[in-house]
Amino acid sequence: MAVTELDDKTALVLIDLQAGTLAAPTTPYPAADVVARAAALADGFRAAGAPVILVRMATSPDGADAVPGRSEAARLAGGRSRPYDLGPIAEPLTGHDGDLHVTKRNWGAFLGTDLDLQLRRRGITQIVLGGIATSLGVESTARAAHEHGYHVTFAVDAMTDIDEDAHRHSVSYLFPLIGEPGTTEEILALLKG
Repeated sequence: MAVTELDDKTALVLIDLQAGTLAAPTTPYPAADVVARAAALADGFRAAGAPVILVRMATSPDGADAVPGRSEAARLAGGRSRPYDLGPIAEPLTGHDGDLHVTKRNWGAFLGTDLDLQLRRRGITQIVLGGIATSLGVESTARAAHEHGYHVTFAVDAMTDIDEDAHRHSVSYLFPLIGEPGTTEEILALLKG
């Protein structure tokens, strides 16, 4: 597992590093470690003049834009049409002029947002992904990024999940099929080089 290169036009996309996801028990990495690595990546990208995109999950106050459809999870939770907000982005990542903010209503950050538009207007050809949860928001965003034609790199130690098997499956099986998994240290080294 190693990242081979970063395009000249690469952006960092961080998924759901919000109070609600940070409060959940995560594995294999504690959420605080993921936030620290994500902040190191964001600092590196900012220093290189590369875009940092912070993606958050929230619906409108009336829940009308929540994802419809039947699922076992929604049924057990009493339906999914109610308002849903994972809260504010983690403090070390906020307050930086120039960062882009995307609010999503689905697991993935492309559908129903302006993420693709923002990337294309900046000439971005590659994204580096991190966040919580690996098998949900990160994987859904990665699949869409791949389908949109972006090169995808995964900062595998800057993401974690609520289920270790799900994390391992994404990192070991799916991610190598659609991109290059690597560590925060490897990505920062390429960014500087």
